[in-house]
Amino acid sequence: MLLACPDRPGIVAAVTERLLARGWNILSLEQHVEGKKWFFMRVLAEASDPEADRVGAELLALGERLDGTVRLHDPQQRMRIGLLVTREPACAVDLLVRGRLGQLPGVIPVVVSNRPELAWLGETFDVGFHHIPDDDRSEHERRTLELLELSGVELVVLARYMKVLSADFLRHYPNAVINIHHSFLPSFKGAHPYQQAWERGVKVIGATAHYATVDLDEGPIISQDVAPVTHQHSAVMMADSGRDIERRVLAQAVLAHLEHRIIIHERRTIVFHPDGLDR
Repeated sequence: MLLACPDRPGIVAAVTERLLARGWNILSLEQHVEGKKWFFMRVLAEASDPEADRVGAELLALGERLDGTVRLHDPQQRMRIGLLVTREPACAVDLLVRGRLGQLPGVIPVVVSNRPELAWLGETFDVGFHHIPDDDRSEHERRTLELLELSGVELVVLARYMKVLSADFLRHYPNAVINIHHSFLPSFKGAHPYQQAWERGVKVIGATAHYATVDLDEGPIISQDVAPVTHQHSAVMMADSGRDIERRVLAQAVLAHLEHRIIIHERRTIVFHPDGLDR
């Protein structure tokens, strides 16, 4: 359960008492109060009582009484993920390997690309790979959406997909498109950002994973990380380090989404800690 509402006394008690009354055992609970105005909470619980199913409607009604929102998820339901790629394979390979090893509570049934170079991903990982040319942007997005919907995709991951998605595309997946980019090189846009960074002598490189919105690279941030560099790093070394950071940061963001640990509030995110439970 994810809850967001105006802060007031007794919220935790109202939720936990309702769960207890319907036979639910709380496995983890984390809360956050922001500015003494907003209250956020995530609860993971398991049921052991026939009356347990009734709690869902009661929690949704409680959210309304608190002037907030409640979202309920079943962790046993594995989310279906669609990867969008272009030429860079690192992020896609990382997620596909994690999926193969059982490290993602999700399934990756389809990979879509606007280029043909990464077709080997389909054979290597036994997933559907589809090359859809992007000469016509509208047709490219239409066919991509059709494939994603046929595959039952619930989360779209832009794994170094070098295209800007339209507002119409994003409307099909609200708060369910995650992008990765080299956020700590904001002055170096366009082609060869690491070469530009090397020429300017930067001392830190990094990456940001965020939800994609109609405002390019300005969606709510989910995960970030950095690494120090020195004058001894070549542009190639920076790019190699950057790819490592991008893989790690994107995987962290995807995992947080799959584990239902994110609440979006206005333009920012509340990202709860992992449960630390073997499920």
